[in-house]
Amino acid sequence: MSDLLILPIFPLPDLTFFPHTFLPLHVFETRYRAMVTDALARDRRLAVVRLRPGYEARYDGKPEVFTVAGAGEIVNCERLASGRFNILVKGQWRVRIDAELPSDTLYRMVRARRLEDAPAGDAKPLITRIRASCKQLLEALDRPLDVLDGALGPDETAGAIADRVAAAFLPDPSVRQSLLETLDVGERLQRVAQALDDLANELKGP
Repeated sequence: MSDLLILPIFPLPDLTFFPHTFLPLHVFETRYRAMVTDALARDRRLAVVRLRPGYEARYDGKPEVFTVAGAGEIVNCERLASGRFNILVKGQWRVRIDAELPSDTLYRMVRARRLEDAPAGDAKPLITRIRASCKQLLEALDRPLDVLDGALGPDETAGAIADRVAAAFLPDPSVRQSLLETLDVGERLQRVAQALDDLANELKGP
């Protein structure tokens, strides 16, 4: 597969879409309903892009977006009687937007390139630390622990674990976007581990 991709983009405020995750979306705007219809008839691919702060004044046009985004494939789709959609997108790649393309569609199209992870060295200590922190947070929030068995299982790659933890546990949009842009898996794991520690300390309080 070529690293070059032509994709429709779905710009959303404060949302970062990571590879190795699934993103449910309710699609109601006319332009994005058209985007989903066309994507289903084409290759089912799209990119979910975070809007840059200050987008509100230009939301109906072409507000600025971050250049690094998550892209993937629509793996489930429910069309509602109203014409809206409930879709589930499987995250497959980090992409960097090279250029926005001229288009006669209601939605925006871009040319983007896939970004590859830079492998980590010995990631086991960090992954052990991350799993322990996730367990601690789930217990503090009285949430079931079985989420750790599959998403963070021993057969998962270090990059997948970092992405899934960032998507599931870290609420800060700026931190999430920064992690999406971090291609060095060792650095990404380190930053996720530190962010989890910070979150646990916040939950403990003074």
